[in-house]
Amino acid sequence: MTTYKIYRTTSENELFRSVSLEQCRADLSKNTGTAHATSTVSVRLNDRETYQEMDGFGASFTDAAAYLMHQKLTEEQQVEVMTRLFHPVEGIGLSVIRNPMGASDYARTVYSYNDLPEHQTDPDLSGFSIAHDEADIIPLTRQALALNPELKLFASPWSAPGWMKTSGSMITGQLKPQWYSAYAAYFVKYIQSYAAHGLPIYAVTPQNEALYEPGHYPGMLMPAEAQAEFIQHHLKPAFVRNNLQTKILCYDHNWDRPDYPLTVLEQAGEAVDGVAWHWYGGNAAAQSEVYEAFAGKEVHFTEGSGGEWIPPFEQAFSNVIRTGIQILRNYSKSMILWNMALDEQNGPTVPGFGRSTCRGIIQINQQTGELVYTLDYYALAHFSTFIRPKAVQIHSISSDDTVFTVAFRNTDGSVALVLFNDGQESKQIVVQMKEGEQVNLSMEPKCALSILKS
Repeated sequence: MTTYKIYRTTSENELFRSVSLEQCRADLSKNTGTAHATSTVSVRLNDRETYQEMDGFGASFTDAAAYLMHQKLTEEQQVEVMTRLFHPVEGIGLSVIRNPMGASDYARTVYSYNDLPEHQTDPDLSGFSIAHDEADIIPLTRQALALNPELKLFASPWSAPGWMKTSGSMITGQLKPQWYSAYAAYFVKYIQSYAAHGLPIYAVTPQNEALYEPGHYPGMLMPAEAQAEFIQHHLKPAFVRNNLQTKILCYDHNWDRPDYPLTVLEQAGEAVDGVAWHWYGGNAAAQSEVYEAFAGKEVHFTEGSGGEWIPPFEQAFSNVIRTGIQILRNYSKSMILWNMALDEQNGPTVPGFGRSTCRGIIQINQQTGELVYTLDYYALAHFSTFIRPKAVQIHSISSDDTVFTVAFRNTDGSVALVLFNDGQESKQIVVQMKEGEQVNLSMEPKCALSILKS
């Protein structure tokens, strides 16, 4: 017997609410013949045409997020929020985490795993330690893995330790070629240290946002040729010597510079497993451009943040849903937003950062203890609740370019479909699930629907 589960978001007052197929049909009947329902849209699925397999959806345990969740929530709140984030049945089943390797912009201090006084070096990394992460980041990551055993962990550094860089600091500068091998060993020690805590690292990137050199938080410029050299002759050989299966993803920056990953793949292709992307410039079609040039390399979306630059709810929610569908339709195996949690001031941030405008998946008020699930939580829920790890994208097409679609077949045979009406009018939607089987629905303007057919 065919059954349908449907979740709908129409406004800030109806966020990811469970509705029945009968309710959607009733809405269709109510709107038919009115000025609000002006067109019928056909959506067709074809499960014989398949694309990428999903790893999943998630966000980042930055230092800021982990501190807030581990130290500022009550035990009861922490159990609630971790369950709602990671449990595949009682929550939205997030299955990917990207942890910064050392400090990012969203950290209380500037730190690496091998900090030294000025003018000192440590070629053998005898002082390497992940003690900082053992306070908050590792306990929460272990909880997440216990709640969702299919969880995959990604890791990205914002900067090498300062002594390895031209600037002598984690702020600005480039990695000195003389320390390429030491930096590769730094990755090995990080992966081995996390493994000792029962946390396997699925993939790393050599550098977060390699083309950006911020002056007010940790960062490191790494041109494409330098990244190719580092991966091919240092990082990959170090992984092989230490029998590490961790994947290496290049780039980890915006859609507007596909020339960067194309260069790295051309120069170090055998050593590179895929490409990581961010959404702060360009558009998701760049993912397909690079994938089609180097078929077989994985595509991952590793960072996108919402924030106060899109303040009204509808525009902000629509942006995450619309862009998320485009990310998935361009071969991405993952969709990872930014901070898992931030406070009422959009922090904490590193000293000297200035005003933060980013939005977390949840907000934790440090003054009152109030816990709020933001629109990003509900937007992720539209994808992660029904599109499970190892689901395969199947072909979907809409007759109206304002109705966005993406569909997946899960390992249990169920079909997940996410729809978004980006138009200004209500739409009558006829979904052809397969030949001879159709579902009739109604969608208000800026409405998102997630449907599971089993």
